[in-house]
Amino acid sequence: MIRTIFTSIFAFVLLNVCANNFKVGIPLRFDHYYTYNEVNEALKKLNEAYPALTSIDVVGKSDEGRDIMALTINNKKTGTELEKPGLYVDGNIHGNELQAGEVCLYLADYLLGKYGTNETITKLVDQTAIYIIPVVNVDGRWHFFNDANNPNTNRSIRRPQDDDNDGLFDEDPYDDLDGDGNICQMRIKDPDGKYKTNPKDKRLMLAIEPEEKGEWTLLGYEGIDNDNDGRFNEDSEGYLDPNRNWPFNWKPDFIQRGAGEYPLSGEGLRAIAEYIEKRPNIIMVWAFHNFGGMFLRSPSNDEKEIPRQDIEAYDLLGTNAEKIVPGYKYMPSYDLYPTYGDFGEFTYNLAGAFTFVGELFQNDNESFNKEAKAAEDKETMEYERLKFNDYLAHGELYKEWKPFNHPVYGEIEIGGWVKMSSRLPHPFMLPELVHRNASAVIYSAGQLPEVEMEVFETEKTGKGLYKIRIRLRNKKGLPTMSMQSWQKKLYPPDQITVKGAKVVAGGKINNRFTNDVSYKEHKPEIQFTRIQGFSTVEYEFIVEGKGEVQIEYKSRKANNCKQTVSLK
Repeated sequence: MIRTIFTSIFAFVLLNVCANNFKVGIPLRFDHYYTYNEVNEALKKLNEAYPALTSIDVVGKSDEGRDIMALTINNKKTGTELEKPGLYVDGNIHGNELQAGEVCLYLADYLLGKYGTNETITKLVDQTAIYIIPVVNVDGRWHFFNDANNPNTNRSIRRPQDDDNDGLFDEDPYDDLDGDGNICQMRIKDPDGKYKTNPKDKRLMLAIEPEEKGEWTLLGYEGIDNDNDGRFNEDSEGYLDPNRNWPFNWKPDFIQRGAGEYPLSGEGLRAIAEYIEKRPNIIMVWAFHNFGGMFLRSPSNDEKEIPRQDIEAYDLLGTNAEKIVPGYKYMPSYDLYPTYGDFGEFTYNLAGAFTFVGELFQNDNESFNKEAKAAEDKETMEYERLKFNDYLAHGELYKEWKPFNHPVYGEIEIGGWVKMSSRLPHPFMLPELVHRNASAVIYSAGQLPEVEMEVFETEKTGKGLYKIRIRLRNKKGLPTMSMQSWQKKLYPPDQITVKGAKVVAGGKINNRFTNDVSYKEHKPEIQFTRIQGFSTVEYEFIVEGKGEVQIEYKSRKANNCKQTVSLK
């Protein structure tokens, strides 16, 4: 037994040494999961390779003091960041959702690598400020790689918590009993157990039928009773769900587990909120998670609905994202289950940004038999996943059951799915996943508002008086300001300003053919507006004077533009 444990520990150490020896180079590789340190190195390498297009920020520190890093992609020759519509992308808000970070890295690597050779990408980078935080939960990612885990652990922010109300904090975590770097399942022979061996494959178990004799009892994940209270693994790492701790429609922990004591109680989350607040040009947000094959939009619960105009914009992006990533489903978040205090609601309702949550991996893709992919029952899918493990992952995803002498249970067996399985695609499946999802982001970035101004009529109407009519056209699918932001007066709307002559009257043209204009009573030289996607707005100004008149359009989240008119 000692030799077996030593061999397992040696293999685990060797595996980590090999992982730490991975050389990060440009272009990045996506047949590999990057550790926390490698993610940071990759960002630095991208910045070194493309200094004219990128900059790096340390957004803040995590609860355990690790850097949260962001890469900004912006061509300074075409304007400053805040003069352009902003796209924000992040991933790995839950520590075990590794492939979400890989999508972010791939997006950055792809945009920079294609700049100057691909016309679509070059234009997008020139016109957009792009902010990328590959890993939100840096502590969770670090611990997922460096500690023994099962597929679901190290998900939360690691805030010490007394889960079992015994006055101690995180004192009874899972234990890697066999030292292989995974927290797998424990089972024990038991004629009164609720499971029997699956006749298709002895590695799997089936629930017994009524009056059928049992063979196995499942004991849960590997562990011992560290605090001697008669329970196993009941007080693991502290739980603060980083996607339930944001300051919009937050609900306390007794309503929704993981909410924390108050919004933004997570150190890193507060730093990211401040980072976003300092970039008011952000109008599109993508937050990548790891599981289910979905593109989720606001609202996250059925307490509120969002304006029709915003749903139209979401539908344009979501229906096309479904085509770009076949098999994914676009839907409101609350169709999955209700959440409160989540990141997407914060960015949509408080930052004024259209937001998608991309749920990535679909584990029914781990099917050996193509026809069985559509199977409804868990037993068939489990069997197919095991064959996938055997023939495509060559045994890397599933640990064979091995005997172990447990200090409490005695002779048991340990085995089952390892930590790098279940929620994570095998690395050979990564390239298509990251490319398709990054392409969905790129499509949405191509629909960020792009405004053109046209002075389509200038007419002398009397002694010293001129009528000037302008048209603002949004060539893209996203509005210059969400209707939610407009209705809630979240921030100042777009402004049209006329300078260089006295503005006697000004207002929005409702119908230019009938000369129907809604004149603004006060300060007609300043007009407030928003422009829906693929739409135009028209304004009329009656000015007094001669010479150069400047007409300027300014938007917090769209590009600015201006025209000069000569009055003679």
